[in-house]
Amino acid sequence: MPVNLSAAKDATTIHADGGVPYYVPMGGECALFERAYKHRLPLLLKGPTGCGKTRFVAHMAARMGRPLYTVSCHDDLTAADLTGRYLLKGGDTVWADGPLTRAVRSGGICYLDEVVEARKDVTVVLHPLTDDRRLLPLERTGELIEAPPEFMLVVSYNPGYQNILKSLKPSTRQRFLAIEFGFPPEAAEIAIVAKESGLAEERCEPLVRLARRLRDLKGQDLEEGVSTRLLVYCATLIQSGMKPADAILSAMIEPLTDEPDIKAALLEVVAVTLG
Repeated sequence: MPVNLSAAKDATTIHADGGVPYYVPMGGECALFERAYKHRLPLLLKGPTGCGKTRFVAHMAARMGRPLYTVSCHDDLTAADLTGRYLLKGGDTVWADGPLTRAVRSGGICYLDEVVEARKDVTVVLHPLTDDRRLLPLERTGELIEAPPEFMLVVSYNPGYQNILKSLKPSTRQRFLAIEFGFPPEAAEIAIVAKESGLAEERCEPLVRLARRLRDLKGQDLEEGVSTRLLVYCATLIQSGMKPADAILSAMIEPLTDEPDIKAALLEVVAVTLG
């Protein structure tokens, strides 16, 4: 029997006080997630950076009382990073489960954020888990793990950011149900930023209005617009006593570009929008 060296400390979605992570539904995404979970169907989340995909998964995992294993995918992520590998411990060679294997064994939810960033061999491991087999083969141990009913696979990516070399193959995409995420409507975004930062809604309103103006520049001078996450950062700085102009520069301008000309143009938008 393989030895699991990895503790389940990353399998946490329920807050220390027993609460559920804050999330404001924008449509039927919560109901679809619940149906996907009930019928053991994998789920794909599409949407821009910082629009709430990760928070949504944490919220739903906590609501359903399941441990959540989140993996931030990157260029060097391999299938072995997900499934596990043999390690030396005290002179012995022992097997250590990866996060995907831990999720399958425990009947948890495995969330692969920005899955297209991972190496191609990752999708080979995912395919048997995304059809009616629901199996995870571990070639190195000879195990064939059948996913329990409680296990769910969720992946996400930002379609606006990826290029032709960084995209999901149709054969992989069509194994998932999909939800498209966008930034919240203005009123909802104001409420979210106020709740997350503690800044009054009337002070969050001009920040949200500014963010929406800056998002209109995406594809022209900017690769990405201001995320709701950055808005929360900005409002948090203001709530802590920082001058709004300094907070906007640090949280809503500097993260978007390194180009002096573009930065100057963005600051002009700030001046016009906020007067």
